[in-house]
Amino acid sequence: MSFQKSKFHHPRLPVNDLGLTYRDYEGALSTLCAGCGHDSITSAIIQACHEQSIPPHKVAKMSGIGCSSKAPNYFLNKAHGFNSVHGRMPSVTTGANMANRDLLYLAMSGDGDSASIGLGQFAHVVRRQLDMVYMVANNGVYGLTKGQLAATADKGVKNKTGELSIFTDIDLCVMALQLGATFVARSFSGDKKQLVPLIKAAISHRGFAFLDIISPCVTFNNHPKSTRSYDYVHDNVVTGAIADFVPVKKEITSDSAQGGCEDICLHDGSIMRIQKITADYDSKNAMKAIVDIEEHKKKGEILTGLLYLDPTGSHFHEINNTTDTPLNQLDQDTLCPGSRILSSINDSFR
Repeated sequence: MSFQKSKFHHPRLPVNDLGLTYRDYEGALSTLCAGCGHDSITSAIIQACHEQSIPPHKVAKMSGIGCSSKAPNYFLNKAHGFNSVHGRMPSVTTGANMANRDLLYLAMSGDGDSASIGLGQFAHVVRRQLDMVYMVANNGVYGLTKGQLAATADKGVKNKTGELSIFTDIDLCVMALQLGATFVARSFSGDKKQLVPLIKAAISHRGFAFLDIISPCVTFNNHPKSTRSYDYVHDNVVTGAIADFVPVKKEITSDSAQGGCEDICLHDGSIMRIQKITADYDSKNAMKAIVDIEEHKKKGEILTGLLYLDPTGSHFHEINNTTDTPLNQLDQDTLCPGSRILSSINDSFR
């Protein structure tokens, strides 16, 4: 079986200002489960970058570990990329950004990669205001390790095996707002009309831009008592050979109006309620955004849209007064000026 993506494309595909088509922003063929919300996020990123005429070679795709962190392989195959160890993507991105501030840093992470093992790194990259787009594909479970509950899972919910979430969930949007992020948004992977403009806005924002994207897992959110669940089938069939099979699930989409509320039925029959912000929502008040998020959460709703924006905020390079020239373009004498300059620097601290 071949997993290579066809290079064929229609000769009259529309091109952007760079003369590139949508296909020029695609990546490898996805190996995620059919119907996975992460693929919808990938599609939204491709569309946003194509419509913004982003040069692929000026993009650095950064990720950690998890289903979400596999996603950068599926978009912008002509871009730079680095897949770091679990939870350590922010520090790797910081180092890369210090070496070359001219690149656009698109980071993909997950609820485990950012809210569990990487929580400390996430907190510090927010407060340092690194100039990057940080996207979390949030499904509330660890899909790559068979569906354990994530730290972002709502208190009181159960995973596929019936495990109950007994702890308070971590809301990454609230944390980002408290730590000083200058762009905070939340969306749903199935709402492309909302997600694509938010990604475009995040790309255009100077400073730390955070997007929390609710992305349901099609494999590990099926009801454990169902006669069509994985557990039931496993216990009630006789298998002639060992095989691994993920059934095709229909992609969940949404298209509600501003200020509208929509109940979305997930693959296990449970309901997720999405509430879009109203047209007159004040996106310049961080404290109000936190209150609004928590108030909707109490009603069982997920507030989506651009929650907070500070267009005048500073970013890491401005705060630290770093050189305008990327470090990878500085000559040896500038990087290593010698003992005389080092002595003068040391003398300034005495």
